[in-house]
Amino acid sequence: MKLNELRDNPGATQKKKRVGRGPGSGMGKTAGRGIKGQKSRSGVAIKGYEGGQMPLYQRLPKRGFNKPNRKKYAVVNLGMIQKFVDAEKLDAKGTINEESLIEAGLVRRKLDGVRVLAKGDVTAKLTLEVSGASKSAVDAVEKAGGSLKVTSAQAAE
Repeated sequence: MKLNELRDNPGATQKKKRVGRGPGSGMGKTAGRGIKGQKSRSGVAIKGYEGGQMPLYQRLPKRGFNKPNRKKYAVVNLGMIQKFVDAEKLDAKGTINEESLIEAGLVRRKLDGVRVLAKGDVTAKLTLEVSGASKSAVDAVEKAGGSLKVTSAQAAE
């Protein structure tokens, strides 16, 4: 096989339909758009329009609520903290707080605080000081012989 013999599979490519190119083409004059009306013109956008009937997206009930002043926490898993301690990016002997997590590159930005979750297992004796933690994360750290202190008003949930 040579480069000039390369061909696409039969039926894989189709010729572009050229509309408005005379009556002999079968797609001349109105180019398959019919006569007059909004859809025959260019620049038509009637996606949710149902011909005067109330559109489906308006008929369905609204659900839920987004709290405007909700807190957004940066989430860190215990397994990742342990991984960073093993890689010596975090000092297990000192207190690990939100600033040290950012410096180590484990958290990009603090947002409203850092919340520790219990995914993964921790073996090092850690002293953590963060603004939020799950109950199972607190239990896991204490089981490993460390301590987890929640600093903000949000208690361990």
